[in-house]
Amino acid sequence: MRGAAGSAGPVPDLMAALLEGSGEGIVLCDADGVVTLANAAAARMVPRVEPGLPAPAPLDSVPPSPEGRVVLHGGRAIRIRAQAVSGGMLAWYLTDLSAARRTEFLLEAGRRLSASLNPHRCARAAAELGADFLADMAIVLLPPTYRRRIEWVRAVSGRYGPEEGVLPAAEAAEVPGLSDALAGLRHGVAGQQDPGGAPGWLLPEGFGPAGHLLVLPMPGNGVPAGAIVLARRAGRPPFDDDDQVMARDLAARAGAAVSAASLFREQSTINDILTGDLLPPELPEIEGMRLAGRLRASQQAGAIGGDFYDVYLPDAAPDGGIVERPPLVILGDVCGKGAGAAVLAGQVRHSLRTLLLLECRLDRLLELLNRSLIASPSPNSYVTMILAALRTGPDDHVLVDLVVAGHPPPLVLRKDGTVEEVAARGSLLGALKEISLWPATLDLEPGEVCLLYSDGITEAFGGPSGREMYGEARLKEALATCAGMPVEALVERLEQLSTEWLGGGPGGGADDRALLAVRAGAGRTETSW
Repeated sequence: MRGAAGSAGPVPDLMAALLEGSGEGIVLCDADGVVTLANAAAARMVPRVEPGLPAPAPLDSVPPSPEGRVVLHGGRAIRIRAQAVSGGMLAWYLTDLSAARRTEFLLEAGRRLSASLNPHRCARAAAELGADFLADMAIVLLPPTYRRRIEWVRAVSGRYGPEEGVLPAAEAAEVPGLSDALAGLRHGVAGQQDPGGAPGWLLPEGFGPAGHLLVLPMPGNGVPAGAIVLARRAGRPPFDDDDQVMARDLAARAGAAVSAASLFREQSTINDILTGDLLPPELPEIEGMRLAGRLRASQQAGAIGGDFYDVYLPDAAPDGGIVERPPLVILGDVCGKGAGAAVLAGQVRHSLRTLLLLECRLDRLLELLNRSLIASPSPNSYVTMILAALRTGPDDHVLVDLVVAGHPPPLVLRKDGTVEEVAARGSLLGALKEISLWPATLDLEPGEVCLLYSDGITEAFGGPSGREMYGEARLKEALATCAGMPVEALVERLEQLSTEWLGGGPGGGADDRALLAVRAGAGRTETSW
């Protein structure tokens, strides 16, 4: 701490430490206006303040007042409050408003730039931050697309809502330093630029001439994330060192946010493409019957899992006719959960689609699929499955040819509410070279339903105790209460009951669940439900 020469005695060490540690500047003058004390914070804000010398500007122009006065000095906004003390002495208290503004800026930038994983919203937030804290106008330009087009977002201080647009990359070169900034060159000509070289499209209508221009790159994750241009109107002070530090901080934060959002969007797009074929298909309309299904992945797995169903309709023959093969419904369950199980399920679905080009016998299809799974390099390629070929019979009946491979056998809901279990059995796929199958054919009268389901339904733990298995008996009882319902309502009710049962179970204990129901007859018109 700077003290006056010839003072009555040294300032106590404790008092000196307190004054030096203060973020507020403190200056003390004697009755003659000579500085007797100035701490380090005051010296940073007013460099010419020295003990033994008269109080310099701007201190000498601030009279004692409780409110104080805000002055601009050395590129800083400083609030100065003067107060008379004993012995005719005067104390000045200095607060650097630029530091407070920087703290507010950092907090606001962190909040707004982390609020979205959309690149355009991040760019919009960066432009608004630039206009609010640093300039009269801020425009963020994203990297050129493969068509050499640049998307931009512009915000103007005091105006509601940013503007957005697209311009050719060649026009961006008209702004001094912008090409270097978009290329990510941090040590090129980016920085303060000649505002006279700004093209007309850069500034909004009615803005007036630019007095100061700052162009900065927005660094991304290995590649440039764009650039930001800040403009102040003529007559405003230029961008000082503190302004440029804040602007570069904004550019770095904005670049990181835009880069992270772009990476998230790219990964989401790839994920959507990869998972598109893993999601259940939209069930088709088949004459003489109605289908409905529900697929719910385990809580940990998200939208995809190891349970699956699909419907394969007859393909058109080369001569324009229809291949003599009935519609085929499948429902299966692969070993495991999550993305790995979903990939195996997708492979099984596509393998069956390919095999159907060569073979339509259900037992033979499963034998070929079993050989493919055994030859798979992936470990634990085990699958349980039901194949159901659907044929229309006389008097609006539906005949269902069933082959079951290691899977819970289907249930049949008769018109009188009776529930039967189909006597079809078979071996697990992917475990043994030779499988055994006991097929069955089912005759459904109009209004009757064949229900295919996975063991995630019956083996769900929950209930009042949270540790009781749902079981086949409860499923049969629940199915019996659905007599006469439209098939869509039937599967929805069964899934709801299963979900409610799981509500009391231990966290993370749910398995994938699949339901697929085939109802004979036209559907809704044949029920009074």
